[in-house]
Amino acid sequence: MAGKFRSKYNLSSFIRRPEFGALIGLVVIYIFFAIFGGENFLALAGTASWLNIAAELGIIALPVALVMIAGDLDLSVGSTLAAGGVTTAVLSGYFNLPTGVGILSGLALGTFIGFLNGLIVVRTNLPSFVVTLATNFAVFGLMLGLCKLITGTVAVSIKPDHLSKTILGTYLFEQFETAIIIWLVVAGIVSWILYKSPWGNWIYAIGGDSISARLTGIPVDKVRISLFTASGFAASLVGVMQTILYESAQVNAGQSFVFNSIIAVVVGGVLLTGGYGSTVGVILGAMTFAIVNQGIYYTGWESDWASLILGVLLLIAVLTNNTFRRLAISGKSKKGA
Repeated sequence: MAGKFRSKYNLSSFIRRPEFGALIGLVVIYIFFAIFGGENFLALAGTASWLNIAAELGIIALPVALVMIAGDLDLSVGSTLAAGGVTTAVLSGYFNLPTGVGILSGLALGTFIGFLNGLIVVRTNLPSFVVTLATNFAVFGLMLGLCKLITGTVAVSIKPDHLSKTILGTYLFEQFETAIIIWLVVAGIVSWILYKSPWGNWIYAIGGDSISARLTGIPVDKVRISLFTASGFAASLVGVMQTILYESAQVNAGQSFVFNSIIAVVVGGVLLTGGYGSTVGVILGAMTFAIVNQGIYYTGWESDWASLILGVLLLIAVLTNNTFRRLAISGKSKKGA
């Protein structure tokens, strides 16, 4: 009897978790494309195609998720990604500086852009949506102008050194990007922050009610600035990785990540209003997006259908996330009673 009760309780608790909806969505989407995509989708090459996409997206989506759980939004990741990649290519490709110098400079620029976003948001109290959208346009324009002024083009090639290529831009077993390993490392770090450090409780508290969080002594401004900074670093990291992998960087690269990262985060169970979400959910959300993005090609259908599927998924995710949040709150209330 006790075992049956415990099993029922565990199932009920799992259903209330942020990643439950994301898991259901991933399973349904995978089965769908396994049926219509056939053997090619299920093959090792097919798996690698969507895992590579998921890894790059996931590296950005995880820090973006922290920003969103805290009640903010970062729409500057697209230009930040391009800024990191182009800076690396210009310094180490055009000016022939050591690859490490270009990489560190690209990461430093992306980190600074994130820090600047956070600083402006907390100092002006403007909506983060407005601030980061403005930053996205401003950084894009700045990089476009400077790149054309310095190199005369918007695409810069680079020949990275062997070590950088091996760590950041090569394929394992000739199919899987090293980005997958870096994604797992980032996931581990974000999970530790959310579940093992005081920052996790602070992030959830700020997303739930920033005013109350401030009154309880939580360093709200410090946390928000740090999260934007981490988001900027992650975006520039992906930009650097793409530059090393493809041995080229373009100013207009990365703009798709602005909304793709948000789609992955929301499909992963994070509320747009903040205060709710999980690392596992975001990982599942990135995988779901990548499967739709790549799986459509294995079906032989027009790629436009992928946008329709993602749009429907996003709408369903927003509706179900609110439902699971209410279930979670009701579960806590019953437990407290």
